[in-house]
Amino acid sequence: MKASDVLVQCLENEGVEYVFGIPGKETLDIVDSLARSTKIKFINVRHEQGAAFMADVYGRLSGKAGVCLATLGPGATNLLTGISSANLDHSPVVALTGQAPFERQHSESHQYVDIVKIFEPITKWSTQIKESQSIPTTIRKAFNIANMTKPGSVVIELPEHLATQEIPNKPLPVKMIPPTIPINEIFQDALAVIRKYKKPFILIGNGVVREQAANELLTFIDALQSPAAHSFMAKGVLAKKHPQNFFTFGFSEQDLVLQGIEEADLLIVIGFDFVEALPKEWNKKKLPVLHIDSMPAENNEYYPVEVELIGSIKHILQQLNQFNIEKKAWEPFGNLREKIKQSYYIGQKISQVSPLLTIENMLAVIEAQCVENTIVISDVGSHKISIARTYQPKQPNRLILSNGLASMGIAIPGSIGAKLACPNDPVICITGDGGALMNMSEIETAKRLGLSFIIIILNDSILKLEQVMMNKKFGESFGVSFSNPDFAQLAESFGVKGKKITTFKDFEESLKKVIESPEELCLFDVCVNN
Repeated sequence: MKASDVLVQCLENEGVEYVFGIPGKETLDIVDSLARSTKIKFINVRHEQGAAFMADVYGRLSGKAGVCLATLGPGATNLLTGISSANLDHSPVVALTGQAPFERQHSESHQYVDIVKIFEPITKWSTQIKESQSIPTTIRKAFNIANMTKPGSVVIELPEHLATQEIPNKPLPVKMIPPTIPINEIFQDALAVIRKYKKPFILIGNGVVREQAANELLTFIDALQSPAAHSFMAKGVLAKKHPQNFFTFGFSEQDLVLQGIEEADLLIVIGFDFVEALPKEWNKKKLPVLHIDSMPAENNEYYPVEVELIGSIKHILQQLNQFNIEKKAWEPFGNLREKIKQSYYIGQKISQVSPLLTIENMLAVIEAQCVENTIVISDVGSHKISIARTYQPKQPNRLILSNGLASMGIAIPGSIGAKLACPNDPVICITGDGGALMNMSEIETAKRLGLSFIIIILNDSILKLEQVMMNKKFGESFGVSFSNPDFAQLAESFGVKGKKITTFKDFEESLKKVIESPEELCLFDVCVNN
């Protein structure tokens, strides 16, 4: 059997449903094999960066590795941003790239660059297939590495001449990795730490969402009754009205949650990745830490660990909940929870007298009109900070952000990955005008696939976050303004329904109409009030 056919059968064996990518000369055999697959759909995108972002978000929401494909040289390097973003946000992704034959890899050659070395610093594993018969072993190892704790990106390079070789068809069986939990003595040490301190504060990280441990954590929080706060990517674990919910931490400025953290005497940190926010930003007092995660804690002076519970977060919490958890009910000083709600515009009432078209008012409408399983995807920019503060998803993993790399351009292609991973869930894409034009071409991909979701472009012709930072640092800004096309007309040129929004009432009514009839892709060009 042709090696590329074996590769595709190995992908089928891993449960792959979609491969996002662009064909090239060095990957033609792979695409030909994909064309004959009855289980995998090859999705031809408009830019390889978009393919990587699609695979990233698909991986986060489906719970299995997203797959993308690019040819050698510029095709592969175009994947870099999306692959590194997925790796830092611990999203399982396997990228396949083409490469020149071996005889061209030893001297200067057209389009040849060392893809494996380029990707090594930003992946869990980057490798070249050196003999075609190793394809089954390499694919099985790649998916195992991409999905195992903590998930991330893997890159496999297949030189062109190997793809056509005849090899045996032997995909390896997929075996589940059994969960691990600490021994009983470590649990007793953890319980002793909880008993020792009077004011624990729980910090919820992205690992809780990745490992689907929200229910187990809720049981633990309800027993302990101590305050808790989410990282940006963990939002939705606690309901907005939950009395222990102190919302979101990790902001560089106006992070009111820090007042509660600094009042605590113990931090119970669960599934938190340092890439979300460094401990020196939220543990300035170097409070002792009870670390619960799938991986041991990194050495850090602002993260002084007393006890570590290492293994499956879900199973650790299940076991912890079997013990008698001593109640540690306390509230931070000064009615802090209500102050956070007011400062972050959580549950705000919108003025009925000429309400402004602000991001906070729009988020209030989105939150009110959306159902529980609605997925909101935010691009990067000043609006991301507002969304992280204000928007309260009704379930975990219903707010998707690029947080580790914080890469602009993820929202539109990411929405395609989200809709394919969760076809029955409404998807709303919120992007600034800067991020929108980075991957705007992917709305053609969405239209071609017949996907229906809402794109909201916040149009102010400026990189707002950079403007604010420059004004603060220099007293003025430079190089942050630009002009935009008519986004509504641009959408129409792709066959997508486009509408220009200039008033809050128009936004509210238009959003309601689209949510009630979600059969088509639509784009709102929103002229926001700064």
